[in-house]
Amino acid sequence: MLCAPKLFAQKLQSAGWRRFVSNDPKRGTEFIFSKLTDTTKASPLIAKLQQECWDGYVATGRGCHTLFQLLDTDSSGAISWQEVRFFLENVRESDINPDARREVLESASEGVITFPKFQKWLIKATKVDQGLKNTFAMENYQASIGKAPSPEESHHSWNKHTMSQNLRRMQYAVRGEVVIRADALAAEGKKIIYTNIGNPHAVGQKPITYYRQVSALCNLPSEYGVENSAIASTFPADVVERAIEMRKAVGKAGTGAYTNSQGIMDFRKDVANFITMRDEHACIPSNIFLSNGASAAIESVLTALIGNNRDAIMIPIPQYPIYSAIISRLGARQCGYFLDEESGWAITERELELRRTAAVERDGLDIRALTIINPGNPTGQVLSRDDLEVICKFCAKYDIVLLADEVYQRNIYDENKKFVSAKKVAIETPGCENLQLISFHSTSKGFIGECGRRGGYMELHNIDPYVHTQLYKLASSGLCSSIDGQLMTSLMVRPPMPGEDSFDLFTNEEFSIFDSLKRRANSLVKGLNEIDGMSCNPSDGAMYAFPRVQLPPKAIDEAKKQDMTPDTMYALSLLEETGICVVPASGFGQKSGRFGFRTTFLPPEDELDRAIVEFKRHHEMFREKYS
Repeated sequence: MLCAPKLFAQKLQSAGWRRFVSNDPKRGTEFIFSKLTDTTKASPLIAKLQQECWDGYVATGRGCHTLFQLLDTDSSGAISWQEVRFFLENVRESDINPDARREVLESASEGVITFPKFQKWLIKATKVDQGLKNTFAMENYQASIGKAPSPEESHHSWNKHTMSQNLRRMQYAVRGEVVIRADALAAEGKKIIYTNIGNPHAVGQKPITYYRQVSALCNLPSEYGVENSAIASTFPADVVERAIEMRKAVGKAGTGAYTNSQGIMDFRKDVANFITMRDEHACIPSNIFLSNGASAAIESVLTALIGNNRDAIMIPIPQYPIYSAIISRLGARQCGYFLDEESGWAITERELELRRTAAVERDGLDIRALTIINPGNPTGQVLSRDDLEVICKFCAKYDIVLLADEVYQRNIYDENKKFVSAKKVAIETPGCENLQLISFHSTSKGFIGECGRRGGYMELHNIDPYVHTQLYKLASSGLCSSIDGQLMTSLMVRPPMPGEDSFDLFTNEEFSIFDSLKRRANSLVKGLNEIDGMSCNPSDGAMYAFPRVQLPPKAIDEAKKQDMTPDTMYALSLLEETGICVVPASGFGQKSGRFGFRTTFLPPEDELDRAIVEFKRHHEMFREKYS
């Protein structure tokens, strides 16, 4: 027997569905209740209510009790077969894991589903894509820390079912399943070549002397550093002068104290001058936020952008997984637009329009922002000015905030291509005068490669002043970014100049790094393309190659049996056989039917040459095994 209309109204109100609670018989709960008692199972209004409630749970990971209450129409504390069937027929089938759908239907047909069982089922129902799952990662991690109870055996109140479901579903493939297995093998003594992440110093790139010298003098107590009379025989004069200047900017408290939450003003001035010279358009320091790498700045912006579970962010596919991870954790939706591999990972206006239309008109989403990564990660393409104009006009047309990830702006190896910033194009393109834009840069990439310093910045362009103040408030809640990172960011954007003592050594070190990266990019792509069954677009920029791998049908079938994507199985096989750690392409997103992986070309040249040989040997062995 169904619950009374008043009780149903209370359910809707407690669930936050106040817009359905009304005295108007054509709008309120009386009307909805009457439709619930209707045997017509396809009631559009009820279908919409259940779909919206389910959408809210899928996006936010919250509302488990609410969803159960709305399904438990007779308030019995359990869901009947009829109630479950009604629900499953009213929500998009693609949203629910097929195995979970079968399981709950079979369970409901034999009896009823109580709330605890429903809560466990929701975890299975929202199970992440095969390519992003971390079951094996969890097993490897637990093995590394010793015996630990499985999630099903845990008696803690804070557990798999009660924790943040957004965090549970969040995935970050760059340090995911394959990498955790690699760490386990390394602990057993196996030689591992880590090509999974853009971490230059970890694989042998030497730090640039000037950066480290100035940083050291900034951190040393003055009596052992800038005020020590012996320092002139150890450090070049321009290094000492810069350190004195930077110490003054930091203040008497030194590098161990908090700074302004937006970053030290003199360092922000350095960033603003760098951008002004690069783009030939003014940048003001008040629009600069120094951050713990680009990732922290990206997270701050997405936190401020995302307001509800209907908000969506357009991201390139393939993409760097930090975007999908943060979007998932914040309870929003990602709307992927596909890069065209056959055209060198190009972005087309048609693709942008197609994906936006589907998201807005079919799914009822609100596109808040669009992300570009230029040069591309994992794809290595460099966007032309024409590409950027298309993107800027598209965002301006629909009042979408453009997020420009430009951390690889110095990593361009094709002499016929050059980096052009999104800001420069936006300012110079008619129709983009009001485009809202935030761009990001980092000390982790380029030729500096100081990943562990956690330095970076974001520039706000044409952003609402009130939003600006709220971003400052958000930065204040974290007190400030790392001073080491702030120092390194200032040094990155303002290196030694011609005529200064350190200039020649600095230039030679940078050129050596660049020249080696260029050779490695070319040799890796060439080597991969010479392997039968692999194809790889040129790596014109960034630090990665993203080859497509043709896999035998039997390998695809075996991966399905093992409940993993074929390229995850391939990457694990590559790791076990050769010690090379790559990231499955499924972790970045790709078109259906495509398989592959991402690898850096950061290891030393001799090691990379050996890796290319091993790529070929393993691929031939793998194809033979599953032929």
